[in-house]
Amino acid sequence: MYSIVHTTTKDKEDARRIARRLVEQKLAACVNMYPIDSVYVWEGKIEEDIEVALSIKTTSNRVELIKECIRTMHNYDLPAIISWKIDGEKEYLKWIADSTDAWMGSK
Repeated sequence: MYSIVHTTTKDKEDARRIARRLVEQKLAACVNMYPIDSVYVWEGKIEEDIEVALSIKTTSNRVELIKECIRTMHNYDLPAIISWKIDGEKEYLKWIADSTDAWMGSK
């Protein structure tokens, strides 16, 4: 099975640092980064910020390790870390698995 993990960071520097670590450790095959405008409630106040979102492509068995890595590297008190399972083109999914050393011949 395959998943996408989503998180946000305060700037591109933090996003690159996290993305690089995830790919270097073979926890993720690819991390896309893009700027976003965020409106959210924090400590009872409405906040607005420009953040960088990360879309992390991985195998589902690596999601918990990715969450742990993000929590240890992140600058936010409460980083947004969400994930969902994905399906897709067989050869692309195989590439994700190969890139994370997780190919089991499934999918």
